[in-house]
Amino acid sequence: MKKKGRGPAAEVILVDIGNTHTHVAWANAARIQNPIDLKTEDWFSRGGHRGMAGYIGSRKPAAIVVCSVVPKATRELTKFARRWSYRVFELNARTVASVGVDYPKPNSIGPDRLANAVAVRHRFGAPAVVVDFGTAVTFDVVNKHGDYVGGIIAPGLAAMTDYLHEKTALLPRITIREIEGVIGKSTEHAMLIGAVHGYRGMVRELLGELRQQLRAPRLPVVATGGYAELVAAGLPEITAIEPNLTLEGLRLEWFNRDH
Repeated sequence: MKKKGRGPAAEVILVDIGNTHTHVAWANAARIQNPIDLKTEDWFSRGGHRGMAGYIGSRKPAAIVVCSVVPKATRELTKFARRWSYRVFELNARTVASVGVDYPKPNSIGPDRLANAVAVRHRFGAPAVVVDFGTAVTFDVVNKHGDYVGGIIAPGLAAMTDYLHEKTALLPRITIREIEGVIGKSTEHAMLIGAVHGYRGMVRELLGELRQQLRAPRLPVVATGGYAELVAAGLPEITAIEPNLTLEGLRLEWFNRDH
């Protein structure tokens, strides 16, 4: 017998609250639908409430399924859900059921990283790695047993270039894009080479070390996040690009569990 809110026609709202953007989508048991982005900062001026209400409209979701790295925004989302009598399921190390967790302090794991692990295990098997190019770049590792075992955190691509601009008198703020050659002919050109080519070098080196430690020469590596396509374009080590991987992990966690 199907649980209420889990049948093929049931729909939920998926919400991935990141430091910069909040990714929102409708979803059912088969797929994600109509994803949009809201500004996370809007949760602190009631703009997030208005954005969510406008997106949901008159439809009634079975639940709001959320992962968040911004606790203050999570509280605002919870207030919104309470106002409209929506059920909230928050993914974290205590509630995740679709992937094992082998980590010394599970409660310190970013919930978005667990959602990524759920999705990559389901879609690509195990072992596997997710590289999420967000405000920070995170590497999330699922071992051969299908357990989330940890990962790597490094500064995001935009964070690195913004830091150079903010902490030096003469370096400009740049728009990150693909760049040819490795000898800069202007300050901006030189910065782009360091950012794009240098960033790829860091990712390539870290992936090589992960392959060795996991003893997996054919390790699936899935990229997601804002700069995934740009960085992956020069990295054959990345086997797939999935822009909605975190939302997909939320969808899979909800529809594959008992409530």
